[in-house]
Amino acid sequence: MSTITFAIESSCDETSAAVLRNGAVISNIVSSQYFHKEYGGIVPELASRAHIQVIDEIVTRAFKDAGIDKDEVSLMAASQGPGLIGSLLVGYNYAKGFALSRDIPFMGIDHIESHLFSCFIGQEEINFPFIALVVSGGHTILFLVESYLSYKILGNTHDDAAGEAFDKVAKMLGLEYPGGPLIDKLASTGNPQFHKFPKSIIKGSPYDFSFSGIKTSVLYFLKNNYPVDKTNLPLNDIAASFQSAVTGSLIDKTIRAAKDHNIKTIAVSGGVSANSGLRNGFLKYEKEGYSIYFPEKIYSTDNAAMIGYNAYLKFKASVGNAAINNVNPLLSSAYARFKYQQ
Repeated sequence: MSTITFAIESSCDETSAAVLRNGAVISNIVSSQYFHKEYGGIVPELASRAHIQVIDEIVTRAFKDAGIDKDEVSLMAASQGPGLIGSLLVGYNYAKGFALSRDIPFMGIDHIESHLFSCFIGQEEINFPFIALVVSGGHTILFLVESYLSYKILGNTHDDAAGEAFDKVAKMLGLEYPGGPLIDKLASTGNPQFHKFPKSIIKGSPYDFSFSGIKTSVLYFLKNNYPVDKTNLPLNDIAASFQSAVTGSLIDKTIRAAKDHNIKTIAVSGGVSANSGLRNGFLKYEKEGYSIYFPEKIYSTDNAAMIGYNAYLKFKASVGNAAINNVNPLLSSAYARFKYQQ
């Protein structure tokens, strides 16, 4: 019997709805809030209001594209965090009401955990163990993943996440928000050896990250070399040098973790996983026998497909599926709490 999963993601500035059959994506609709550009970052109150305005339309489009009737859904899922609380509540309560009205199981799903498994969307089985790097605008975390329900954090960021560093440096360079894609584009024709920005090194914590030093180094480089006139900035070379330092840190620490744990499978996900420098840097290690996985680019940024896929994996792997079917949807988020093992 097929499991039809309907999922909603609304943790930040994307409103997304997806329909999946047995873990395979049938439809995945994403509405992005581009108006935040004029503010230079996400405005939480405006983000939550925008979710309310579009969620009905996004859900309708998801079911239309899937060719599935709402009454065929057998599992409901939604992001329960981390994220902006006002934004999360919009999608979470919409999904909870959907599940209650149809008396189907509901699962509150961790957003970061969903990124972690997004490299494998559509696969019925995943080979464990693997090292996972989740790297986005708000998170930079390194995991050892042993099963669908068992994993632990090896490293975390002490300050800015990698994506935040990209956005803040882009602002220093006079670029629009979000800055990551713009820096990546500029870096493609720049010289990564133009200037040596520092890599993230934390004494005694080989798997942890810190990007405030790199960000500060760019700030002082600009002040010392271009104190007044920034019209002739070598943007491409600065972008390439900065990107090389950030992606180099991410790659070095991830590969070290893989070697230390004798694991040859690595999954890299989150919004920054779409960065070409990061992808190319990791793929070089395939020559050393590593299997490197990235999500399709449509699944790199926030989307409901990854929420639905994660819910399906949990539903299938949980101890006694019958137990989940009998859970009150208002309480069933307990099945999906992210079990970090520090």
